Amino acid sequence: MHPLPLAEEAPAAARFDARQFAALALVVVLGLALALGLAPYLTGLIAVPILFVVVAPVARRLARHIGRKTAALVVVALLACTLITLGGVLAGFVITEARRAGLDVPQSPILAHLAQLRPGGVNVGPELATAGQKLLEWIGSNAFGVIGAASHWIVNLTVALAGLFFLLLRPGETWAAIRPYIPFSARHADMLRDNFRNVTTATLLGSGLSAAIQGLLVGAAFAMAGLPNAPLWGLAATLLSVVPLLGSALVWGPGAIALLLDRRFEAAVLLALWGFVVVTNVSHVILPMVSRRWGGIHPLVTLLGTLIGVPVFGLLGLLIGPLAVSSFLELITMYREDYLRPS
Repeated sequence: MHPLPLAEEAPAAARFDARQFAALALVVVLGLALALGLAPYLTGLIAVPILFVVVAPVARRLARHIGRKTAALVVVALLACTLITLGGVLAGFVITEARRAGLDVPQSPILAHLAQLRPGGVNVGPELATAGQKLLEWIGSNAFGVIGAASHWIVNLTVALAGLFFLLLRPGETWAAIRPYIPFSARHADMLRDNFRNVTTATLLGSGLSAAIQGLLVGAAFAMAGLPNAPLWGLAATLLSVVPLLGSALVWGPGAIALLLDRRFEAAVLLALWGFVVVTNVSHVILPMVSRRWGGIHPLVTLLGTLIGVPVFGLLGLLIGPLAVSSFLELITMYREDYLRPS
Protein backbone atom coordinates (compact mmCIF):
# COMPACT_ATOMS: atom_id res chain seq x y z
CA MET A 1 0.00 0.00 0.00
CA HIS A 2 1.17 3.52 -0.78
CA PRO A 3 -0.91 6.08 1.16
CA LEU A 4 1.35 9.08 0.49
CA PRO A 5 0.85 9.34 -3.31
CA LEU A 6 -2.92 8.98 -2.85
CA ALA A 7 -2.91 11.73 -0.26
CA GLU A 8 -1.09 14.04 -2.69
CA GLU A 9 -3.54 13.45 -5.58
CA ALA A 10 -6.52 15.13 -3.89
CA PRO A 11 -4.87 18.52 -3.37
CA ALA A 12 -3.54 18.41 -6.95
CA ALA A 13 -7.03 17.74 -8.32
CA ALA A 14 -8.43 20.47 -6.10
CA ARG A 15 -5.82 22.92 -7.36
CA PHE A 16 -6.64 21.97 -10.95
CA ASP A 17 -10.38 22.44 -10.37
CA ALA A 18 -9.78 25.80 -8.71
CA ARG A 19 -7.66 27.04 -11.62
CA GLN A 20 -10.22 25.76 -14.12
CA PHE A 21 -13.03 27.50 -12.25
CA ALA A 22 -11.01 30.74 -12.07
CA ALA A 23 -10.33 30.60 -15.81
CA LEU A 24 -14.00 29.97 -16.56
CA ALA A 25 -15.06 32.82 -14.26
CA LEU A 26 -12.60 35.15 -16.01
CA VAL A 27 -14.01 34.20 -19.43
CA VAL A 28 -17.60 34.71 -18.24
CA VAL A 29 -16.86 38.08 -16.61
CA LEU A 30 -15.01 39.40 -19.64
CA GLY A 31 -17.75 38.06 -21.93
CA LEU A 32 -20.45 39.84 -19.92
CA ALA A 33 -18.41 43.05 -19.92
CA LEU A 34 -18.04 42.87 -23.69
CA ALA A 35 -21.76 42.16 -24.09
CA LEU A 36 -22.68 45.16 -21.95
CA GLY A 37 -20.27 47.39 -23.84
CA LEU A 38 -21.62 46.29 -27.23
CA ALA A 39 -25.30 46.37 -26.18
CA PRO A 40 -25.96 49.87 -27.63
CA TYR A 41 -24.68 48.63 -31.01
CA LEU A 42 -26.52 45.30 -30.99
CA THR A 43 -28.90 46.30 -33.76
CA GLY A 44 -26.04 47.32 -36.03
CA LEU A 45 -24.08 44.15 -35.29
CA ILE A 46 -27.04 41.90 -36.04
CA ALA A 47 -27.70 43.84 -39.23
CA VAL A 48 -24.23 42.95 -40.58
CA PRO A 49 -24.97 39.33 -41.59
CA ILE A 50 -28.49 40.29 -42.71
CA LEU A 51 -27.17 42.98 -45.05
CA PHE A 52 -24.49 40.57 -46.24
CA VAL A 53 -27.15 38.08 -47.36
CA VAL A 54 -28.83 40.88 -49.34
CA VAL A 55 -25.82 42.41 -51.09
CA ALA A 56 -23.33 39.53 -51.31
CA PRO A 57 -24.55 38.33 -54.77
CA VAL A 58 -24.10 41.84 -56.18
CA ALA A 59 -20.66 42.22 -54.61
CA ARG A 60 -19.52 38.86 -56.03
CA ARG A 61 -20.55 39.88 -59.56
CA LEU A 62 -18.81 43.24 -59.27
CA ALA A 63 -15.67 41.65 -57.83
CA ARG A 64 -15.12 39.73 -61.07
CA HIS A 65 -14.62 43.01 -62.92
CA ILE A 66 -13.24 45.56 -60.43
CA GLY A 67 -11.74 43.47 -57.65
CA ARG A 68 -13.10 42.46 -54.25
CA LYS A 69 -12.02 45.56 -52.29
CA THR A 70 -13.37 48.06 -54.82
CA ALA A 71 -16.59 46.05 -55.16
CA ALA A 72 -17.05 46.10 -51.38
CA LEU A 73 -16.51 49.87 -51.28
CA VAL A 74 -18.98 50.47 -54.12
CA VAL A 75 -21.67 48.21 -52.64
CA VAL A 76 -21.39 49.70 -49.14
CA ALA A 77 -21.40 53.27 -50.50
CA LEU A 78 -24.49 52.64 -52.65
CA LEU A 79 -26.25 50.91 -49.76
CA ALA A 80 -25.45 53.79 -47.39
CA CYS A 81 -26.75 56.39 -49.86
CA THR A 82 -29.92 54.36 -50.46
CA LEU A 83 -30.70 53.80 -46.77
CA ILE A 84 -29.96 57.40 -45.75
CA THR A 85 -32.05 58.80 -48.62
CA LEU A 86 -34.98 56.49 -47.95
CA GLY A 87 -34.79 57.17 -44.22
CA GLY A 88 -34.77 60.93 -44.74
CA VAL A 89 -37.64 60.85 -47.22
CA LEU A 90 -39.67 58.54 -44.98
CA ALA A 91 -39.08 60.63 -41.86
CA GLY A 92 -39.99 63.84 -43.68
CA PHE A 93 -43.11 62.23 -45.14
CA VAL A 94 -44.28 60.92 -41.76
CA ILE A 95 -43.70 64.25 -40.01
CA THR A 96 -45.50 66.24 -42.72
CA GLU A 97 -48.47 63.90 -42.98
CA ALA A 98 -48.79 63.53 -39.21
CA ARG A 99 -48.85 67.31 -38.76
CA ARG A 100 -51.46 67.58 -41.48
CA ALA A 101 -53.53 64.89 -39.81
CA GLY A 102 -53.34 66.76 -36.51
CA LEU A 103 -54.52 69.97 -38.16
CA ASP A 104 -57.37 68.20 -39.98
CA VAL A 105 -58.71 66.49 -36.87
CA PRO A 106 -60.83 69.35 -35.48
CA GLN A 107 -62.64 69.74 -38.84
CA SER A 108 -63.25 66.01 -39.27
CA PRO A 109 -66.95 65.15 -39.80
CA ILE A 110 -66.30 61.79 -38.14
CA LEU A 111 -65.61 63.49 -34.83
CA ALA A 112 -68.87 65.38 -35.20
CA HIS A 113 -70.74 62.09 -35.58
CA LEU A 114 -68.83 60.59 -32.68
CA ALA A 115 -69.90 63.51 -30.50
CA GLN A 116 -73.56 62.66 -31.17
CA LEU A 117 -73.30 59.03 -30.04
CA ARG A 118 -75.48 58.20 -27.03
CA PRO A 119 -75.72 54.38 -26.76
CA GLY A 120 -78.34 53.37 -24.20
CA GLY A 121 -78.98 56.99 -23.39
CA VAL A 122 -75.45 57.43 -22.01
CA ASN A 123 -73.74 60.55 -23.27
CA VAL A 124 -70.39 58.96 -24.24
CA GLY A 125 -70.09 60.60 -27.66
CA PRO A 126 -68.36 63.82 -26.56
CA GLU A 127 -65.83 61.86 -24.51
CA LEU A 128 -65.02 59.57 -27.47
CA ALA A 129 -64.68 62.52 -29.79
CA THR A 130 -62.37 64.34 -27.39
CA ALA A 131 -60.26 61.20 -26.85
CA GLY A 132 -59.96 60.61 -30.59
CA GLN A 133 -58.95 64.22 -31.22
CA LYS A 134 -56.31 64.18 -28.47
CA LEU A 135 -54.91 60.86 -29.72
CA LEU A 136 -54.46 62.02 -33.29
CA GLU A 137 -53.05 65.37 -32.17
CA TRP A 138 -50.58 63.51 -29.94
CA ILE A 139 -49.51 61.34 -32.89
CA GLY A 140 -48.96 64.43 -35.01
CA SER A 141 -46.94 66.29 -32.39
CA ASN A 142 -44.82 63.28 -31.41
CA ALA A 143 -43.91 62.44 -34.97
CA PHE A 144 -41.01 64.84 -34.41
CA GLY A 145 -39.59 62.25 -32.02
CA VAL A 146 -38.31 60.49 -35.12
CA ILE A 147 -35.58 63.12 -35.32
CA GLY A 148 -34.53 62.46 -31.74
CA ALA A 149 -33.98 58.77 -32.49
CA ALA A 150 -32.03 59.50 -35.66
CA SER A 151 -28.64 59.73 -33.91
CA HIS A 152 -29.04 56.24 -32.44
CA TRP A 153 -29.89 54.81 -35.85
CA ILE A 154 -27.00 56.64 -37.52
CA VAL A 155 -24.52 55.10 -35.07
CA ASN A 156 -25.91 51.61 -35.58
CA LEU A 157 -26.01 52.14 -39.34
CA THR A 158 -22.33 53.12 -39.27
CA VAL A 159 -21.49 49.97 -37.31
CA ALA A 160 -23.50 47.82 -39.71
CA LEU A 161 -21.91 49.29 -42.84
CA ALA A 162 -18.37 49.04 -41.41
CA GLY A 163 -18.94 45.42 -40.43
CA LEU A 164 -20.47 44.68 -43.82
CA PHE A 165 -17.43 46.12 -45.61
CA PHE A 166 -14.98 43.86 -43.75
CA LEU A 167 -17.27 40.86 -44.19
CA LEU A 168 -17.47 41.46 -47.95
CA LEU A 169 -13.68 41.63 -48.11
CA ARG A 170 -13.14 38.17 -46.60
CA PRO A 171 -16.39 36.19 -46.41
CA GLY A 172 -14.77 32.76 -46.60
CA GLU A 173 -12.03 33.57 -44.11
CA THR A 174 -14.57 35.07 -41.68
CA TRP A 175 -16.71 31.93 -41.73
CA ALA A 176 -13.63 29.72 -41.33
CA ALA A 177 -12.66 31.74 -38.24
CA ILE A 178 -16.16 31.61 -36.72
CA ARG A 179 -17.08 27.98 -37.41
CA PRO A 180 -14.68 26.41 -34.82
CA TYR A 181 -16.57 28.29 -32.07
CA ILE A 182 -19.91 26.77 -33.08
CA PRO A 183 -20.30 23.70 -30.81
CA PHE A 184 -21.70 21.44 -33.54
CA SER A 185 -20.32 19.33 -36.32
CA ALA A 186 -18.99 21.07 -39.42
CA ARG A 187 -21.94 19.75 -41.45
CA HIS A 188 -24.48 21.15 -39.00
CA ALA A 189 -22.61 24.46 -38.74
CA ASP A 190 -22.88 24.84 -42.51
CA MET A 191 -26.57 23.90 -42.31
CA LEU A 192 -27.08 26.65 -39.71
CA ARG A 193 -25.42 29.17 -42.02
CA ASP A 194 -27.59 28.06 -44.96
CA ASN A 195 -30.74 28.24 -42.79
CA PHE A 196 -29.84 31.80 -41.81
CA ARG A 197 -29.46 32.79 -45.46
CA ASN A 198 -32.71 31.08 -46.55
CA VAL A 199 -34.85 32.45 -43.72
CA THR A 200 -33.46 35.96 -44.19
CA THR A 201 -34.10 35.90 -47.93
CA ALA A 202 -37.59 34.43 -47.58
CA THR A 203 -38.59 36.91 -44.87
CA LEU A 204 -37.25 39.96 -46.68
CA LEU A 205 -38.76 39.06 -50.03
CA GLY A 206 -42.02 37.55 -48.85
CA SER A 207 -42.92 39.91 -46.02
CA GLY A 208 -41.45 43.00 -47.73
CA LEU A 209 -43.25 42.47 -51.04
CA SER A 210 -46.51 41.54 -49.32
CA ALA A 211 -46.32 44.59 -47.04
CA ALA A 212 -45.65 46.98 -49.94
CA ILE A 213 -48.56 45.66 -51.99
CA GLN A 214 -50.97 45.79 -49.04
CA GLY A 215 -49.94 49.36 -48.26
CA LEU A 216 -50.53 50.44 -51.85
CA LEU A 217 -53.94 48.75 -51.95
CA VAL A 218 -55.05 50.28 -48.64
CA GLY A 219 -53.77 53.75 -49.56
CA ALA A 220 -55.53 53.63 -52.93
CA ALA A 221 -58.77 52.47 -51.31
CA PHE A 222 -58.63 55.28 -48.74
CA ALA A 223 -58.04 57.84 -51.49
CA MET A 224 -60.94 56.51 -53.57
CA ALA A 225 -63.20 56.52 -50.51
CA GLY A 226 -62.30 60.14 -49.81
CA LEU A 227 -60.75 59.44 -46.42
CA PRO A 228 -58.16 62.04 -45.35
CA ASN A 229 -54.39 61.43 -45.26
CA ALA A 230 -54.56 58.35 -47.50
CA PRO A 231 -50.76 58.20 -48.09
CA LEU A 232 -50.08 58.19 -44.35
CA TRP A 233 -52.55 55.37 -43.74
CA GLY A 234 -51.14 53.46 -46.69
CA LEU A 235 -47.72 53.65 -45.05
CA ALA A 236 -49.26 52.58 -41.74
CA ALA A 237 -50.82 49.57 -43.49
CA THR A 238 -47.42 48.69 -44.97
CA LEU A 239 -45.81 48.66 -41.54
CA LEU A 240 -48.66 46.89 -39.78
CA SER A 241 -49.25 44.27 -42.49
CA VAL A 242 -46.36 42.18 -41.17
CA VAL A 243 -48.10 41.81 -37.78
CA PRO A 244 -49.57 38.28 -37.63
CA LEU A 245 -53.32 37.68 -37.48
CA LEU A 246 -54.50 41.31 -37.73
CA GLY A 247 -51.97 43.01 -40.01
CA SER A 248 -53.32 45.70 -42.32
CA ALA A 249 -56.83 45.16 -40.91
CA LEU A 250 -55.68 47.48 -38.11
CA VAL A 251 -55.88 50.25 -40.74
CA TRP A 252 -58.65 49.38 -43.19
CA GLY A 253 -60.93 48.14 -40.38
CA PRO A 254 -61.04 51.51 -38.57
CA GLY A 255 -61.31 53.17 -41.99
CA ALA A 256 -64.50 51.23 -42.71
CA ILE A 257 -65.83 52.13 -39.25
CA ALA A 258 -65.06 55.80 -39.90
CA LEU A 259 -67.07 55.66 -43.14
CA LEU A 260 -69.88 53.95 -41.26
CA LEU A 261 -69.92 56.69 -38.63
CA ASP A 262 -69.99 59.22 -41.46
CA ARG A 263 -73.18 57.47 -42.71
CA ARG A 264 -71.48 56.43 -45.94
CA PHE A 265 -72.73 52.86 -45.70
CA GLU A 266 -71.99 51.76 -49.26
CA ALA A 267 -68.39 53.02 -49.11
CA ALA A 268 -67.92 51.36 -45.70
CA VAL A 269 -69.10 47.98 -46.99
CA LEU A 270 -66.94 48.24 -50.12
CA LEU A 271 -63.84 49.15 -48.11
CA ALA A 272 -64.44 46.28 -45.69
CA LEU A 273 -64.88 43.81 -48.57
CA TRP A 274 -61.81 45.18 -50.34
CA GLY A 275 -59.73 44.76 -47.19
CA PHE A 276 -61.08 41.33 -46.24
CA VAL A 277 -61.15 39.73 -49.69
CA VAL A 278 -58.27 41.41 -51.55
CA VAL A 279 -55.80 43.03 -49.14
CA THR A 280 -55.76 40.28 -46.51
CA ASN A 281 -55.21 37.55 -49.10
CA VAL A 282 -52.16 39.20 -50.67
CA SER A 283 -49.86 37.50 -48.15
CA HIS A 284 -51.56 34.15 -48.84
CA VAL A 285 -50.44 34.46 -52.47
CA ILE A 286 -47.00 36.03 -52.06
CA LEU A 287 -45.62 34.07 -49.10
CA PRO A 288 -46.23 30.55 -50.53
CA MET A 289 -44.53 31.59 -53.77
CA VAL A 290 -41.44 32.73 -51.87
CA SER A 291 -41.52 29.72 -49.53
CA ARG A 292 -41.44 27.29 -52.44
CA ARG A 293 -38.20 28.91 -53.59
CA TRP A 294 -36.32 29.41 -50.31
CA GLY A 295 -38.01 27.06 -47.87
CA GLY A 296 -41.17 27.56 -45.87
CA ILE A 297 -41.48 29.40 -42.56
CA HIS A 298 -44.30 28.16 -40.35
CA PRO A 299 -46.82 30.90 -39.44
CA LEU A 300 -46.35 30.08 -35.75
CA VAL A 301 -42.62 30.81 -36.11
CA THR A 302 -43.46 34.20 -37.62
CA LEU A 303 -45.97 34.95 -34.84
CA LEU A 304 -43.62 34.02 -31.98
CA GLY A 305 -40.70 35.75 -33.64
CA THR A 306 -42.66 38.96 -34.09
CA LEU A 307 -43.86 38.95 -30.48
CA ILE A 308 -40.28 38.45 -29.28
CA GLY A 309 -38.40 40.62 -31.75
CA VAL A 310 -40.48 43.79 -32.08
CA PRO A 311 -40.35 44.88 -28.38
CA VAL A 312 -36.55 44.49 -28.39
CA PHE A 313 -35.47 45.58 -31.87
CA GLY A 314 -38.43 47.58 -33.19
CA LEU A 315 -39.16 47.15 -36.89
CA LEU A 316 -35.96 45.17 -37.37
CA GLY A 317 -37.40 42.64 -34.93
CA LEU A 318 -39.90 41.63 -37.62
CA LEU A 319 -36.92 39.96 -39.31
CA ILE A 320 -34.69 39.14 -36.33
CA GLY A 321 -37.50 37.52 -34.32
CA PRO A 322 -38.53 34.83 -36.85
CA LEU A 323 -34.86 34.29 -37.67
CA ALA A 324 -34.03 33.69 -34.00
CA VAL A 325 -36.96 31.28 -33.47
CA SER A 326 -36.16 29.36 -36.65
CA SER A 327 -32.47 29.11 -35.69
CA PHE A 328 -33.42 27.96 -32.19
CA LEU A 329 -35.50 25.10 -33.58
CA GLU A 330 -32.63 24.16 -35.91
CA LEU A 331 -30.20 24.14 -32.96
CA ILE A 332 -32.44 21.74 -31.04
CA THR A 333 -32.40 19.32 -33.98
CA MET A 334 -28.63 19.64 -34.37
CA TYR A 335 -28.02 19.08 -30.66
CA ARG A 336 -30.13 15.94 -30.69
CA GLU A 337 -28.28 14.55 -33.72
CA ASP A 338 -24.77 15.50 -32.55
CA TYR A 339 -24.98 14.67 -28.85
CA LEU A 340 -28.06 12.57 -28.03
CA ARG A 341 -28.16 10.11 -30.90
CA PRO A 342 -26.34 6.87 -29.95
CA SER A 343 -23.12 6.39 -31.93
